[in-house]
Amino acid sequence: MKRSVIGMAKTNTIITIGRQFGSAGREIGYQVAKDLDIKLYDKEMLDRAAKESGICQELFETHDEKPTNSFLYSLVMDTYSLGYSSGSYTDMPINHKVFLAQFDAIKKIADEGPCILVGRCADYALEEYDNVLSVFIHADLDSRIRRIARIYDLTDAKAKDMIVKTDKKRASYYNYYSNKKWGAAESYDICLDSSKLGREGTAEAIERLIEIKERRGDKKL
Repeated sequence: MKRSVIGMAKTNTIITIGRQFGSAGREIGYQVAKDLDIKLYDKEMLDRAAKESGICQELFETHDEKPTNSFLYSLVMDTYSLGYSSGSYTDMPINHKVFLAQFDAIKKIADEGPCILVGRCADYALEEYDNVLSVFIHADLDSRIRRIARIYDLTDAKAKDMIVKTDKKRASYYNYYSNKKWGAAESYDICLDSSKLGREGTAEAIERLIEIKERRGDKKL
């Protein structure tokens, strides 16, 4: 099993965060990152993948957590399972190139030390790493509607529509590229309801789980 390099952070654990839209998953991740003195990667994963692959960054943004068809999924995973290098992206469909480059970037980031990775199948990309805690953050729909309506200055109806579409996109992407189901309890080490725990409480729960995991010797929870 793989293990990342220990740095000067307050933990040796890599945290992956899946999240429902409007559940404050990213903000909670930033709080944990601040408390543990580690980096958080969200859109930064796209920046890294673009730089290391030589693929235009706009293409990563266009295809970011977008679903693809099952045929392309099979093609991608067959290529990945057979092994590839960043120099072997030629003659591939663009979705294929973007996914493989992002997968590669996630692994390289993890190898550099403890961090937080938000979305983009990071838990699946790092499933061979012992020192990973995979978290899914959800919240009740009403609280998410209120939050998104406030942030984006939308009516409740438009906020709900935005939530439904974004979650559908994330679920389709995750379900195609992993062997798991987005949002299902069995797909993660822990699922937390931020509408019940609050942002600070959810961050604290993640930090306590990290302590428990590290006391057990980075074993899978």
